[in-house]
Amino acid sequence: MHFLIIGLILVIIIFGPQLWAKRTFAKYNGHRQDFPGTGGELAKHLINTYKLKSVNVEQTQQGDHYDPTSKTVRLSPSNYNGKSLTAIAVAAHEIGHAIQDAENNPMLSWRTRLVKTTQVAEQISALAFIGIPIITAITRAPSAGALLFFIAIGSMLLSALVHLVTLPVELDASFGKALPILKKGQYISDNDVNGANKILKAAALTYVAGSLASLLNLARWIALLKRR
Repeated sequence: MHFLIIGLILVIIIFGPQLWAKRTFAKYNGHRQDFPGTGGELAKHLINTYKLKSVNVEQTQQGDHYDPTSKTVRLSPSNYNGKSLTAIAVAAHEIGHAIQDAENNPMLSWRTRLVKTTQVAEQISALAFIGIPIITAITRAPSAGALLFFIAIGSMLLSALVHLVTLPVELDASFGKALPILKKGQYISDNDVNGANKILKAAALTYVAGSLASLLNLARWIALLKRR
């Protein structure tokens, strides 16, 4: 019974933020006739307003994000083409990252370097986990398998850590940049501020969900190896 309760708590902790974020985005994703433009049009307008001359906007199927390498704000089709509070708030959030980049925000620069390192680390961890039983069988040296195990664990922990350390960057993009922009520019009414606040909070917390999902993946690999 205790294990069931603990398991339920872990599921809530791991999947709760992600489910809440999706629910929040969906709640405010309805078409708004009173908005003068789409999320993509707002992003382009803000690029001109804040003189982010080297920044582009485009649609993507890979999730809303800002790519500092190519200086590109990428929005999902629903947010690029949609006239909803979610589309407007998410577009402003990603423009917030572009402004951070223009201001040479050190945290954003650090995150960009960490993400590149993490991408390599995730590949290393996957190969290491797969290689543990093979290398152990070939060398007949448990120490070789143990070394690969610690390499894999370290790589996956790094992935989880990156999601958490980027949270301050996300919070600044949401509440240091996007929300003030939306309020000051009167892109949203006073009645929409509370909804925009929830959307922007959800946009930041998706990284917490990503970190927890990484830890769950780590636990899954460890459980799999124990069965072997």
